[in-house]
Amino acid sequence: MYRLIDTSAAWIARAIALLGGFVLIAVIIMTCLSIIGRTGTAIGLGPVPGDFELVELGVGFAIFCFMPWAQYARAHARVDLFTPAFSGWQNRLMDVVADLGLLVSAFIIAKQLRLGMLDKIQYFETSFILHMPLWWGYAAAMLGAVAWVLVAAFCLMRSSLDLAKGGEAYEQL
Repeated sequence: MYRLIDTSAAWIARAIALLGGFVLIAVIIMTCLSIIGRTGTAIGLGPVPGDFELVELGVGFAIFCFMPWAQYARAHARVDLFTPAFSGWQNRLMDVVADLGLLVSAFIIAKQLRLGMLDKIQYFETSFILHMPLWWGYAAAMLGAVAWVLVAAFCLMRSSLDLAKGGEAYEQL
């Protein structure tokens, strides 16, 4: 059962990260085209209207898409100043505490993102130039935020089992 959950969490984290990467590449291409269009040297090209709005939307989406993979791969910033001084079980206990903290943080962020999205829907807020409903950006980011919560829950389970089994049964990525 553990392997199935592990495989599912890894698949979710990778798929969302790849989606965020594709969106980030699209934002980069759009930004380059907009800059080239502003120079007036390219025939038929002009600046992309609302380019900075699209960059905000795309980069925000990409950041949330990368969080589940960072969580799964244990790639978040860590301060390993004290870990050499602690025993194996103490380090595994710190992993459980850190994973619990990240799960709580991911849940709070997803919850607040949802509340922000509902607020934008209620007041019909739109972007300045493209007049895009602002809740679209929140909804897009929710995809990554929900995936982050799911993956963080798995990571807490993984580190808890690692602590319970003495670090033998479940290896890190």
